Amino acid sequence: QLVESGGGLVQAGGSLTLSCAASGSIFSINRMHWYRQAPGKQREWVATVSIGGDTYYADSAKGRFAISRDNAKKKVSLQMSSLKPEDTAVYYCNAEIQVTGQYRYANYWGQGTQVTVSS
Repeated sequence: QLVESGGGLVQAGGSLTLSCAASGSIFSINRMHWYRQAPGKQREWVATVSIGGDTYYADSAKGRFAISRDNAKKKVSLQMSSLKPEDTAVYYCNAEIQVTGQYRYANYWGQGTQVTVSS
């Protein structure tokens, strides 16, 4: 199970940090991602952090967002700064998780957290 937190309303230029915690019988977590979906638009990828800490960003997030993870706590965070009204969306956590007793990694999604940036 993935549970996001940290969404809310912020003014343009402000900052917000999202968190996502994984729980359950987890043996290993491979890559962890953040996606977002704005009203009327398709869900889009925002950022990825590998199990070793390598990070990757969509062009829209580069220089403004920072993804990080805490493997011991099974947690991923997204620090967002210089927020723009176009960053308004529901943000989803996604992770490739190997459940204890299972052989393969499976894809899991959180329920989403709303981020609204006012102009």
